[in-house]
Amino acid sequence: MADGETTGTRDEIVAPGSQSYVDKALEALDPDAARSPDVMCAKTLRLGFSGRIVLDDINVDIQRGLITALIGPTGSGKSTFLRTLNRMNDRVPGFTREGDVTLDGESLWASHVDLLALRRRVGMLFQRPNPFPMSIKDNVVAGVKAHRIAKGKQLDVVCERRLTEVGLWDAVKDRLHDSPFRLSGGQQQLLCLARALAVGPEVLLLDEPTSALDPITTEAIEGLLRTLTPALTLIVVTHNLGQAMRVSDNTMFFYQGQLMEYAATDDVFNRPQQLDTERYVTGRMG
Repeated sequence: MADGETTGTRDEIVAPGSQSYVDKALEALDPDAARSPDVMCAKTLRLGFSGRIVLDDINVDIQRGLITALIGPTGSGKSTFLRTLNRMNDRVPGFTREGDVTLDGESLWASHVDLLALRRRVGMLFQRPNPFPMSIKDNVVAGVKAHRIAKGKQLDVVCERRLTEVGLWDAVKDRLHDSPFRLSGGQQQLLCLARALAVGPEVLLLDEPTSALDPITTEAIEGLLRTLTPALTLIVVTHNLGQAMRVSDNTMFFYQGQLMEYAATDDVFNRPQQLDTERYVTGRMG
């Protein structure tokens, strides 16, 4: 096969969120394997910076194929916990960790773990859009090329599929070689989401992904997130309690460095077990 030719048909390269993607993801699982329903687990996790403890004694199992929302007041440790799940905190000056986090039963800090490979499996979308200083198309396929997932004409297919999936294709199909910084803030965030999905992660971490977006774009992203399960596991930090109720299956409530409550979202909001949880979800705590 000549260099640059695709190694698969357009139908073989499927988009996360499409029914074919979900089917293929589920078919890839061995039905006879003893596969844990929990994709990530934290065990006696303590996190801090320069001697200050931010989170302490976190023990939690995150269910596979669901959306888990992380809520709580500013400074309660939500984003620190989220960023630990793909080791984004490791190089922050003064960061300390005790305990462990596992992905499919293996420690994130095991000696054989390759960070690039880990961050392909556990992707991340940040609060503020962070396009790379390259073209719109190159942004989408940057990870695909880095991981050597596809090449040549396949990159065009991946680019179109991912941009179509996030609802951005029609707006940019005639300007794929333009700078992403000419896009609106909402369009840049959709581009970053397309880039994150392009490498086919198993878990996607989202740190207040719609906080800087208008209501229409927010609604579109929330709708998209629901389509990504059960093929993906999503973990979302949000200060928008309405958003947590709309999109998540389970909710964690963090307060003063502790995981105070973790249950089905309906239970957390309507039948909380802790007084502090009730105060927060009813608006009596800021």
